[in-house]
Amino acid sequence: MQFRIDKKSGNKLSVLGFGCMRFPKILGAIDMRKTEDLIMGACKGGVNYFDTAYLYPGSEEALGTILEKNKVRDTVFIATKLPLVFVHSHDDFDKFFNKQLERLRTDHIDYYLMHMLTDMDLWERLRAWGIETWLAEKKRTGQIRQGGFSFHGPQNEFFKILDAYDWDFCQIQYNYTGEQYQAGTAGLQKAAERMPVVIMEPLLGGKLATGLPPEAVNHFKHANSELSPAAWGLKWVWDHGEVTLLLSGMYEERQLVENMNLADTSLPGTLTEPEHEVYRQVLAVFNASYKVRCTGCNYCMPCPRYVNIPGCFAAYNASFSMGFILGMQQYVTSTGITSEQMSSPRFCVKCGKCESHCPQQIPIRQSLELVRKRMEPFWFRGVIAVARKFLGKGRQRALSS
Repeated sequence: MQFRIDKKSGNKLSVLGFGCMRFPKILGAIDMRKTEDLIMGACKGGVNYFDTAYLYPGSEEALGTILEKNKVRDTVFIATKLPLVFVHSHDDFDKFFNKQLERLRTDHIDYYLMHMLTDMDLWERLRAWGIETWLAEKKRTGQIRQGGFSFHGPQNEFFKILDAYDWDFCQIQYNYTGEQYQAGTAGLQKAAERMPVVIMEPLLGGKLATGLPPEAVNHFKHANSELSPAAWGLKWVWDHGEVTLLLSGMYEERQLVENMNLADTSLPGTLTEPEHEVYRQVLAVFNASYKVRCTGCNYCMPCPRYVNIPGCFAAYNASFSMGFILGMQQYVTSTGITSEQMSSPRFCVKCGKCESHCPQQIPIRQSLELVRKRMEPFWFRGVIAVARKFLGKGRQRALSS
């Protein structure tokens, strides 16, 4: 495992961090056996940074339980986050923090983040509630070792937040499709002058691993058939010396093994000019086909009108990258058009709740309208009405038999 030094604390951090948002599941619940195998396999392979959050259902409890059971808590660094969307006063700081200590079965958090800081207005609100004094006290007692923030907003706000507090670290989204997105390359470089920088979404929620158009995948294959699209994506991030570590949401052993092997050999500044040209070719194809930058994080859910927002966007993007027919098949499945409880974007009432929670700052209401127009053309309702009528009769026959 390759390690890079946290210039603020001196901690030796594995360049591969384990993102705990997408643990493997069974029947909707975290599969503890598979998750334990992954976490312990990561520990044995040298991974020492585990990133979770209050908002990831079941994640903190699962991570804490596994680390305690295997007596490895003190060999790793835990990162978790204060859920700012639920914070409304000073009292909420301790309310959530204490619950997180309980869930994680620990007496301290190594890397504690303000979750989803988007602009200075939000930071000033936290300041007014006493967040700086609270952080100082937690650091004095050792309950928080390093204080930082995860960022989801425009670049100009990122620079302001960097200067607003003596941060110990920050976490930004960065991948080869996002050099100008959110904090971007300029933000990465500026932050790295002062603090360690953790990278989230190096594969854009998996889209750069399994959601690329065939033409883009072929560019990678022709350049090096032994590297997967995911490997290409991670190598690009690690090529930046300003990056301290990246987070990968590994939910299969195959992914863990591949990522650990890459983490051992992907050194800064080693990509060649021909390889950079491959990225440029892939990016051109990606930009032409990927219309909505949804990572499938599900922060926008549940929708009060039952619209499957991530599913709508995934199918919409697939209709451009994989072809309209495949996109439509995915759309019908993900929106349950033929079921009793449909989740079509036509049920959106534009309340805006989803947009207030979206870390990608996607104009969801406007984008859902684009999805509806493309995926539900004038002839669509007639076809679906016939299908629902036919399936309805089938259900009646099944119930009476």
